[in-house]
Amino acid sequence: MSEELVTRIFLIIMVTFLFVAFLVPVIKKIAFHVGALDIPNARKVHTKPMPRLGGVAIYFGFLLGYMLFGEPSQMMNSVLIGGTVIVFTGIIDDIKPLRASYKFIGQVIAATIVAFYGEVLLRDLSAFGFYIDFGILAYPITIFFIVACINCLNLIDGLDGLAAGISAIYYITIGIIATILGHMGPEVTLTFIMLGATLGFLVHNFHPASIFAGDSGSMFMGFMISVIALLGFKNITLTSFIIPILILAIPILDTLFAIIRRLLKGESISKPDKFHLHHQLLNKNFSHRDTVLIIYAINALFALASIVYVLQDRVLGYIIYTILVVIVLVFVLKTNVIMDHDTFIKKLRSSTKK
Repeated sequence: MSEELVTRIFLIIMVTFLFVAFLVPVIKKIAFHVGALDIPNARKVHTKPMPRLGGVAIYFGFLLGYMLFGEPSQMMNSVLIGGTVIVFTGIIDDIKPLRASYKFIGQVIAATIVAFYGEVLLRDLSAFGFYIDFGILAYPITIFFIVACINCLNLIDGLDGLAAGISAIYYITIGIIATILGHMGPEVTLTFIMLGATLGFLVHNFHPASIFAGDSGSMFMGFMISVIALLGFKNITLTSFIIPILILAIPILDTLFAIIRRLLKGESISKPDKFHLHHQLLNKNFSHRDTVLIIYAINALFALASIVYVLQDRVLGYIIYTILVVIVLVFVLKTNVIMDHDTFIKKLRSSTKK
């Protein structure tokens, strides 16, 4: 790795980090002024009104980083426009909560801009010895993928520093893999820009947080993660598209469990509840900080497995992935993350008596 490259990476991270870290206090005041506050209720962990709009600071950090270090193109214009749509949708929701359907429309519009205007598409997939060409289906599949990533981060954003920390682990992992492989395409520049911006926000968001990311933040972080994954695959800077997805194993699994849980209960999949992975750890009497650190650690292990898979030994990567998935599944069986075991047993007993 050349000294020039190291200097560039350091500058990107430090400039965006410092900018966001110093901008957040200003955003806090704006959040209080416009009423963008997260009010405590039975479903939430915090006990006092908290300013949201943290995503606005991350977004401005992204804009600054792009202006200083990015290279303009139609593709990047689509990312800028799509990201702006996502952030504005989130800002509106942070000030006055929107219906889930309205947020979904904003997400689809942003994803459509990236897919059709930017031509950032998941055209085919090559992973674990399989190859699939999606053809015309590349457009809806890409839109679905972007919207799915946005909602994965949005759903897991329930504790101080959780979504931002998971995002930072993702950016670090992609940055390490791409740098060692000698790739410095636009997606890698975006990766380090987002890493600096996210870490700058974490200074204020890690427990005990003084500001939340809000939907403007969690949705924007999910959007950028999906874009970086798609760009990396499109330009073949990563050996497999599956790798960046596996780095997000925890938020993806948490989202999957939430969908299954709500379907089993006959509820809307968008209905919020208090049965996510982090809630289950809190129910096991782990502290707020420890719960976040445990999820960080598990996510970091998935990230490590991805690094091992790409750079060292694919077989060993498979083994680590498998062990981690088994651990998560055992945890699921021991908790109420999919269903309330006590309620299930009572229903089973009553049906048996009949």
